[in-house]
Parts: sequence; C-alpha cells; structure tokens
Amino acid sequence: MVNTQVLSTRGLPPALSLSLSFSTASVPIRVSLALYKISPSLPLTSASPPQRSYSTKRYRICSPSLVNMLEKMGTINLDSVIEEFEAMTIDAGRVQKETLKRILRENSNSEYLQSLGLAGRTDLESFRACVPIVTHKDLEHYIQRIADGDSAPILTGTPINTISLSSGTTQGKPKYVPFNDELFDTTMQIYQTSFAFRNREYPIEGGKALQFIYSSKQFKTKGGLAAGTATTNLFRSSQYKSTMKAMQSQCCSPDEVIFGPDFHQSLYCHLLCGLLYRDEVQFVSSTFAHSIVHAFRTFEQVWEELCNDIRYGVLTSRIAAPCIRAAMSKLLKPDPALADLIHKKCSGLINWYGLIPELFPNAKYIYGIMTGSMEPYLKKLRHYGGELPLLSADYGASEGWVGANVNPKLSPKSANFAVLPNIGYFEFIPLKECTDMLEAKPVGLTEVKVGQEYEILVTNSAGFYRYRLGDVVKVVSFHNKTPELQFICRRNLLLNINIDKNTEKDLQLAVEAAANLLAEDKREVMDFTSHVDRSKEPGHYVIFWEINGEASDDTLQECCNCLDRSFVDAGYVSSRKVNSIAPLELRVLRGGTFQKILDHYLGLGAAVSQFKTPRYVGPPNDAVLRILCGNVIKSYFSSAF
Repeated sequence: MVNTQVLSTRGLPPALSLSLSFSTASVPIRVSLALYKISPSLPLTSASPPQRSYSTKRYRICSPSLVNMLEKMGTINLDSVIEEFEAMTIDAGRVQKETLKRILRENSNSEYLQSLGLAGRTDLESFRACVPIVTHKDLEHYIQRIADGDSAPILTGTPINTISLSSGTTQGKPKYVPFNDELFDTTMQIYQTSFAFRNREYPIEGGKALQFIYSSKQFKTKGGLAAGTATTNLFRSSQYKSTMKAMQSQCCSPDEVIFGPDFHQSLYCHLLCGLLYRDEVQFVSSTFAHSIVHAFRTFEQVWEELCNDIRYGVLTSRIAAPCIRAAMSKLLKPDPALADLIHKKCSGLINWYGLIPELFPNAKYIYGIMTGSMEPYLKKLRHYGGELPLLSADYGASEGWVGANVNPKLSPKSANFAVLPNIGYFEFIPLKECTDMLEAKPVGLTEVKVGQEYEILVTNSAGFYRYRLGDVVKVVSFHNKTPELQFICRRNLLLNINIDKNTEKDLQLAVEAAANLLAEDKREVMDFTSHVDRSKEPGHYVIFWEINGEASDDTLQECCNCLDRSFVDAGYVSSRKVNSIAPLELRVLRGGTFQKILDHYLGLGAAVSQFKTPRYVGPPNDAVLRILCGNVIKSYFSSAF
C-alpha cells in the first residue's frame, strides 16, 4: 500500500478526489496533495475513507509513481472546494487564530522569532506586543544570509531551499523573497478556489488554455539555493502541471516554449500553438493583462507569417532555439485550409476589433490580473476581446497570497478578492485614523469595516511576520465573515515635490482623462510612466507617453494641459497656482521604447510573466530613465495654470 505520514499542519483545501489502492515500493519521494482532511491517525488506504473537517493537514506520501498517478487519476472536486471555502469563511475569526498559532508554533525555533522574545508563545497579544511591523528592507540581511547558504532556522523553523525574485520594476532591481512548500501550496489553494467559482459561472469542458506564460532562467545563489522568479519556480513544478491538468487548464504550448531561452521566440510560438489548437482553446490568459495585450499587438505584426507556417508546415527562421524548433516540429504539419481560414478572418476584421473570439471561437473568457497598474490596458484588451468577459485573477504578491476572486462576473474595475483565512494571518492599518505623525493600530481580519481603506500586513509560513505589502485596499463587502477587498493602489507616494501627494491611482486617472483627447486623432496611449524632475527649481512632473502613430501638436498640447489639470490633490493645485511646482511636462516617446524597457528587465533576469511597467521612475531606476530620455521625440509644457 501507499506509505503515508502526517508531518505538520498547513492550510490546504480539499481539491483532488483520489482512490488510491495500489502497491508500490516505498522509495521516498515528496508530493504535496490537496485532499479532504484525513484523520492523522488513519493511514491512507482504500479501506480508510477520508473524514471531512473544516481545517486541513499536510501530507507527505512516499511513492515513486504517485506523480504519474495524479496526472492520470486526479480531478478537482469543485463542489468540495467551494464547500470548504464557505465553511472556512463562516468561521473566519477562529480560523485566523488557529492559523496564527500554527505559523508561530511551526517557526518558534527560528532565530528571528526567538530574538523578539516570543519564547514559544502563540497568542495574539504576545504576537502584537513582541513582533514589529516590518518592510522588506528590515529583513534583507536575514534573507541574504539564507541566500548565502546559512542553513540555520533564520526566518522559518525549517530551512528555505528556494529563493524567488520580485519583478524589480519598483526599485530598479529584483529583491530576494523566500519561497517554500507552504507558499507553493497556498498558490495552489488560491488557484483551485477561484477556478471553482469561475467554472461555476463559465464552465469549461476539456480543451486547452492559450496561456502566455514564460519562465526566466533559474540560477544558484552564493549558498547554492535555486533562485528564479516566483512564476518560474511555480511553472517548473510537476505538481503545478498536474493541478492545471485537473483544472482543465493545460497550456496549448509545450514546455520547450514556456521555458524557451528567448521571450520573443516563445511569444511567437504561443500564438502559433493557439492557432493550431484554435477549436480547443477554452480561455486566453496570462499572469498580467499587459502580457495578453502585448501578445496580440505582436500578432498584428506577424499574423501573415504565422499563416505561412501553418500553410506549409515549416516553422519560420525567426525561431532559432533548437529546443523550441524541435518541439514545434512535432506539432506543425501543412494545413492550407486552416491557414486560409485564419487569413480570411484576420482580413475581415476592422481595426482588429474582436480578434480573440474570431481566432478562438470556443473561448469562454479572458483571464489575468487586471487591477491596479493593469487597468490602463483594459480598453485595448476589450477591443481585442470583443464581447468575451474579462475576468480578473487573484490578489497576492511575491511574498504571499491574500485573496481569491470568488465573484468572477464582476467587471475588472469592480473586482474584489475574498481573503482566505487559513493561508496567513492578516492585519489591517486603518488609513482613516492615520496622521502624518502617528500610524493607527492594526485591526484583525474580522474587525475591518465596509467602505474603509487599509494598508495590509501579512504573516505567513514563508518567514514574513507583520510584513507590509505596501498595498492600500478597500473593504467593499464580506463573504460570510471574511472581507472582500478591492485593490486601490500602492501606499508609497508616487509623485511628490513638496506638499503634493499623488499616487499611482491619481496618475492613472490623469492619463485616462488626457488619453480621451487622442481619440479625435484616432490615436491611443500604448503605455506610460512618470518622473519628478528636480534638476531645476522648482521641480515639475514629467509624464512619458508612447502613442501609436502621430498626433497633432495642438492635440498633444491639450493633452499636456489636461494631465496637469487632472491632478486634483489640493497640495498640487495650490503649489501650481503659486508656481512652487513648475508646469507639468509631457514627453512623447519613440515607438518601441517600452519594449526596450521590457528587454532591459529581461536582461536583469525578470520574467515576462511578472513584468509590470514601472509607473514612476525614480533615482534607483537610473538605467530606465536613460532609456526614456534617450527616446523622447517631442516635449510639451502645460499652460493650464
């Protein structure tokens, strides 16, 4: 029989319903399973049925063939996933307390917690009294020691063996983030939960997913730990693949395309694979909306070349990587009829409106992160998607997950995320009660109030305790006893010279208002970012735009004025009126500038799956600022004040 052993608690919902009654040699191999909770005293056999409960356990199963068994037998019991979520959220307060106790107990021997004087205590009062609120900077030296090979229990009770890299778009370089089994399992829990609710509204039946996902290179840290972006660590997992298969979310593209050495070649082949499986594609997705828009903007340029590949069954010479060519040669056969069909559909489109449903007639929706800095891409995504629903993916960060989208029918701008109370302990700083001199005391998950905004703190099993994610969220409702959060913006100020305070959201609203004026010239803002120029006194805001084609000088001057007027922060308006902030400057960029910025980050080891255009370019991002300034073709100063 399968040899089983329960090692420790962990927050996993029921997900895979399996009947395991086979014999095997007991060769140790670790596989994490999301099952119904099974009593710790019972072995996993066909004669010992699982017992339902509202919490979950961690199981390690020894079997050399269990991964293959999962791929053959695993199916997600969606009703059970939803039932478990409902049970957890009804009792969210208790689940939160148990989750905190579990995290503190499992990591009580860590150097970090011991240095704070917790002395093994797991109660909330001691936790808040002893453990400070921290940022990544406060933990950098601990994480660096882990990356350098110190195997002592530094931040967690058990050693960290993998390092994730953040996107690096905020500070100009990626930051190291501990990655362990617990983070992986909460990722799977989030995916399974949101899929269960999504599939209830938009059921998919078999088929494939056109997923624009990419893996960056993994490397070894000084201490020999595997390091890569969070998405790279995820995509390389066999359990991720088996879970995606169980969720009917298998990627059209072979692994050689996902893990290809060159992003541009991988993107081309993702598009080609999607076309080859066009009738089987059930949905189109990527980590971020930006990647989907980028993919179909690329399609506009290469569609005829793709048709030729399909017509003759020969891959274009632009794909030079041997591993990708070999994999694609197994899929690509001459198909003149398919080539003619795609050519006819593309030729019949007006300005590429409705491209996605035309190419993929059985697609049910488009899926990816569409909130926050992704909102500016929604207009273009709707254009490509036609009438297809846009569904926003879940809420989290490289440091850990927060909530799942259990209301998939809401529009991306209204999307909210129900906090899963067993994946971490969450606290919320009420921003309404904060002043410039004093920060309000955090409140617990069930103590937040609808309509108020908070900064979120995360405590999880990856070594983060009372950690600032840096996000501002708004509580819009409750799902049972757990809050549903709407992402508002990053808390750190984006544009600031003296008393002015403008956030990423303020910038986004200003750009949206000004971009509407471009419609008169049938132009659109492809991408944008900002900068504060203090080279002369007084300083001024600089907005960088890349637009498709040319717009008239009169239109761009009015866009510049509109940008300036659209920053309605009282400090900014008053400063502009007395000229303590100089006129805003709009700099128009050469086409392809933001592609150069993307290539710059890829060169630093970032993955396209995690890339977000930096909305503010400050001193740490000097290399990006040089790219921007070196590609300015026109400049306009506001005359709005």
